Amino acid sequence: MQQMPPRAAKINTTLTVHNDQRNDPYFWLNQRDNKDVIEYLEAENAYFEQETKHLEEFKNNLFAEMKARIKEDDTSVPYKFNGYWYIVKYETNKDYPIYIRRKETLTAPDEILFDCNQMAEGHSYFKMVGLSVSPDNSKIAFGLDTVGRRDYTIRIKDLITGEIYNDAIGNTTGSASWANDNKTFFYTKKDQKTLRADSIHKHQLQSTDPDTCVYVETDDTFGAAVYKSKSRQYIIIACYSTLSNEYHILNADNPDGDFVCFQKRIKNVEYSISHYQNHFYIVTNANEAFNFKLMKTEVTQTSIEHWEEVIPHKEETLIEDIDIFDKYLVISERTNGLSHINIINWQTQKSYYLPFNNETYTASTSVNVDFDTEILRYSYTSLTTPASLIDFNMRTKTKTVLKKQEVIGDFNENDYTSERIWATARDQTKVPMSIVYKKGLKKDGSNPFLLYAYGAYGATMDPSFSSIRLSLLDRGFIFGIAHIRGGEYLGRPWYEQGKLLQKKNTFFDFIDCSQYLIDQKFTSPQHLYAMGGSAGGLLMGFIANEAPNLYNGIVAAVPFVDVVSTMLDDSIPLTTGEYDEWGNPHEEAFYHYIKSYSPYDQVKAQDYPNILVTAGFHDSQVQYWEPAKWVAKMRDFKTNNAKLYLKTNMEAGHHGASGRFESLKEDAEEYAFLLDLENIYA
Repeated sequence: MQQMPPRAAKINTTLTVHNDQRNDPYFWLNQRDNKDVIEYLEAENAYFEQETKHLEEFKNNLFAEMKARIKEDDTSVPYKFNGYWYIVKYETNKDYPIYIRRKETLTAPDEILFDCNQMAEGHSYFKMVGLSVSPDNSKIAFGLDTVGRRDYTIRIKDLITGEIYNDAIGNTTGSASWANDNKTFFYTKKDQKTLRADSIHKHQLQSTDPDTCVYVETDDTFGAAVYKSKSRQYIIIACYSTLSNEYHILNADNPDGDFVCFQKRIKNVEYSISHYQNHFYIVTNANEAFNFKLMKTEVTQTSIEHWEEVIPHKEETLIEDIDIFDKYLVISERTNGLSHINIINWQTQKSYYLPFNNETYTASTSVNVDFDTEILRYSYTSLTTPASLIDFNMRTKTKTVLKKQEVIGDFNENDYTSERIWATARDQTKVPMSIVYKKGLKKDGSNPFLLYAYGAYGATMDPSFSSIRLSLLDRGFIFGIAHIRGGEYLGRPWYEQGKLLQKKNTFFDFIDCSQYLIDQKFTSPQHLYAMGGSAGGLLMGFIANEAPNLYNGIVAAVPFVDVVSTMLDDSIPLTTGEYDEWGNPHEEAFYHYIKSYSPYDQVKAQDYPNILVTAGFHDSQVQYWEPAKWVAKMRDFKTNNAKLYLKTNMEAGHHGASGRFESLKEDAEEYAFLLDLENIYA
C-alpha cells in the first residue's frame, strides 16, 4: 500500500512589506531547535526511503559502479614550494586525503603532515582547509569543520615535534597567512550569527595576549579575507562585494606595522592585485572596461591615478586571471565562451596562445608558485576527455603530460561525442549548450536528456569530464550544460544580463534551451530532466512553476527558493552581500520583481513534474527550511500524483557529505531517481 506523504502543520503568519501581504503557513519551519521541525524533516526522509525502497539494490549497484571507476590508491602531481615537495595521497577504501611532503627531492622520505582518515574518526562530517606552512617550514596552520556549516577552527601543528599547539581559534574561514617572522599569522573571523567574514585578526603563537583585530569591515554588503602574495613580500587584506573591491597591504617582514589602503573602494569598480618586483599588476574593469584590462603601478604609488595600462580592454575577450613569471606573463582569457591561455614574452612582447582543438573544453592554469621558471602548469579537460595536468615549457613550446585522470574499467573516450549547440532565446539571444552522448545517437525524441545549469554570480559552468556521469551516458542519456545568462560564459555582459531586474533572462534562457532540445528531437518532454543546485536550485523552482510540461523530472539540490523572505532577513548568512546580485527587496521595485519569480511565492495549483529536492540541515548558504517550505507548499497545491521527495542530510551542510565516497552515495541516489523515471534498472 502506498504511504501517504507527510504534511507539515500550517501556522498562518502574515508578512507585510510595501503594503503587500503574504501569508506564509510554513514560516515556522525556520525554528531549527523545534522538535516538530525535526520530526517533519525526519518524516520526509522516511517517506523518501519508503518510496524508493524498490531502488535500494539499484542505488547500491550504481554506487559500486561509480566507485569502481575511481583509482582509489591515487597520488597528486607533486609541486615544490620553499624547498619541499607537497603531495596529496588517497588510499584504497579510505574517504579522506593524506597530506605529505618530501624535503628537496622526490626520493626523500615522506613526512606525513596529516592523515585525515584518522582525524575524521568519530565525526559524521569532516573538512580540513587552509593548509599554510610557516616560512621556515617548521609549523603548519589548518582549519577544521566537523559540522558542515563552513565555520572553521584554526589549529597549529609543530612539524618538528608533531605536537598540535593549544592555540585554537574558532569562528574563522579556516585559512591563515604567515608573516615572515614565523610566529605571527593573520586570519579572518566570521560574525557568529550571519557567518559573514567581517574582520581580520593577528595571532602570535602561544602568546597569552588576546589576538589583535587589525581590520573590521563595517559595510555589511562586503566580506573580508586575508592572504599572502605569491612574492611572499606582502600580507594582503581583500574586501569584496559583488560589484567592487578594496585592498590593504602590509610588508610581511613587519607584522606589527599598519596596513595601507591600496585603492579605496569605488562603486562598480572591481580590481585584483598581484605583486612582482617593483610593481603591482591590476586586473580591473575601471573606466568601463567591462571585460577587464590589465594595469600596473609602482609599489610606492598604488592609488588609481597612478595605474598604467599593460593590456587594453577588448570587447570580445574577458580577462579572467593572470600568472606572472620572470620572463613571461600568462593571461587566462575567455572568448566566445571558450577558455584561452595567452603567453606573452616580457622582453620581446611577442605572444602566442596554447593550442586547443576541441569544440567545447576547459583549460586553466594550475599551481604555479615560482617566478623564476619557464614551466607553466595547466589543466585540460572536456566532456569526453578525462582531466590532464600538463607542464608546458614557454620557451621551447613543448609539453609534458604529468598525469591524466585514470578511469578504471573499459572506458574509451572515443566512444563518446561532445558538441556545442546554440538555442535562440525568446529575445533572439543565442544561448550556447555543451552536450555529450555516446556515439550512435538518433534524434528521434526518445533519448533521455539531463540538462544542467547554474546561472548566477558570474560563475561559469565549464564543460569537464566526470566518470560518475558515465553511469547515465552508458544507459542512453544525453547530458548537457546550458550556459545561460547570469554566468560569464560569454563575457561580463552575459552576467549583467542575468541579474537584478534582468534575472528572468536566466530562467527563460533555460526554458528556451529545453524547448530547442525538444524541437530538434534530441529528446521530448517525456524524457527531459533538469538539474541545478543552490542558485541553480532557484532556477529549478522557476521552471517547475512556469514550464512544468517540458520536464519529466527535476533534481533541485539545496535550492534557494524562498527568495523574498531570505533577502528581507539580514540576520541570515550571506543576505546583505547578495543585494547586488538579486536586489534589495526593502526597495519596492525589487520586492515585486523578486516576488514575481520566487519559487515558494509562485507555487500554484497545477500538475508538477516528478521532483527530488535535497537539503542540508547545517547548510549556511541555503537554510534547510527553504527547500522544506517549498516541498510542503507544493504538496498543498500540486494537482497530480507525480513523485515529490525531500531528502535532508541531517549531518551535513551546503555541499553534502564530506568523504569522497560518501558523496557518491548521494550521486547514486539522484541518478537512481532519474533512471527510475525512465524504467531503467540495469
